[in-house]
Amino acid sequence: MTGGVTIRVLLVDDDALVRTGLRLMFGGAPDIQVVGEAADGADVADAVTRLRPDVVLMDVRMPVLDGIAATRAIAARTGHRPEVIVLTTFDADETILDALRNGAAGFLVKHTPPERIVDAVRRAALGEPVLSPTAARTLLQHVAGDVRHPPDPRRQQARERFGRLSEREREVAAAVAEGLTNAEIADRLFMSVGTVKAHVSSALTKLDLANRIQLALLAHDASDDAGPQW
Repeated sequence: MTGGVTIRVLLVDDDALVRTGLRLMFGGAPDIQVVGEAADGADVADAVTRLRPDVVLMDVRMPVLDGIAATRAIAARTGHRPEVIVLTTFDADETILDALRNGAAGFLVKHTPPERIVDAVRRAALGEPVLSPTAARTLLQHVAGDVRHPPDPRRQQARERFGRLSEREREVAAAVAEGLTNAEIADRLFMSVGTVKAHVSSALTKLDLANRIQLALLAHDASDDAGPQW
C-alpha cells in the first residue's frame, strides 16, 4: 500500500501459536497492523464490528463456528465488510470451493512463505483475488469442468441473476471472469480504470456478491466460456 495507508488485519484461528506467529510476521510490515485476534468463528462478527479490519485471515476448522460459516456471515454483512483470506492447513478441493463460493477473497495454505502471505494481505486490501497454486488449479479445473457445463437449473438461475446487470456491467463481469485486471479491462473495453471499478462495484451490489471471485464464478455458471487465467 502507498500513501501512508495502514491495512488493519484480524487474525482468526483456534491455535494461539499460529496467531502469535502471524502477529510477529506482520510486525515486520510497516503498512499492516494486527488490530485483534479471535479463537473461533463465533467471535468474528463482534470483532469485525468493534475493530473494523480491512482483511480477515480465517482458519477453517474451529470448535464452535467453522471458518466457512464465519466467512459467509461476513459476506452477508451490510455496512463495513472486510475481505477474507482463508488460511488453513486443509487444501481439499471441496474446502477451497466452499470458501470461495461463500465469499472468501482468497485461499492460502499455512505453509505459504511469509512474504507471500504479507503480499496477499496487501492485494486483498486492494480488492484483488489471492489464490495459492493449489487453489488456483482447483478453480481452473472446476471452471473448465462442471462450471462450464453446470446443471441446467444452476445455469438458468445464474443467467437470471445476470439479467439484473446492464450490458456494460455484463461485459465487465465477463472480463473479470477471464482473470483480467481493471487496467486490462479498461484497455479492452475503452473505458477508464475508475469506470471499470464502478461497474464491478455496481455488479457486486446488484448480485449481492462479496468480491471478484464470486462474480467470476457466477459469470461462468451463466455461460459456456472457457475458464479464467488466474
